[in-house]
Amino acid sequence: MEEMDILKVSTKSSPNAVAGAIAGILREQSVVCVQVIGAGALNQAIKAIAIARSFVSDDGIDPICIPTFHDVDIGGESRTAIRLQVEHRTERVPGTLQAPPESSGGASAAAQST
Repeated sequence: MEEMDILKVSTKSSPNAVAGAIAGILREQSVVCVQVIGAGALNQAIKAIAIARSFVSDDGIDPICIPTFHDVDIGGESRTAIRLQVEHRTERVPGTLQAPPESSGGASAAAQST
């Protein structure tokens, strides 16, 4: 099995551009790996994955995200990256969250009960 390509996302990455790349790869390979270092980069990557879900939903692709830690070497210095493996969910597991219906902006019942 060949090694999958890694999309490296930074704080300055455009979520829409990254979402387009994720969607394109998901349509071709069904799995894409997104790598980030730092909270700002993780924020951009998560936004991109959320946007990519809407890009591929009409194609019948239901992406899920599996986060892992990965040690990387940058300029001779060891850093801990987060890798987000984004792949097509092949079956829905009972009890998993589904997209909530569009709301009028009110808080969810779960949030209200806390």
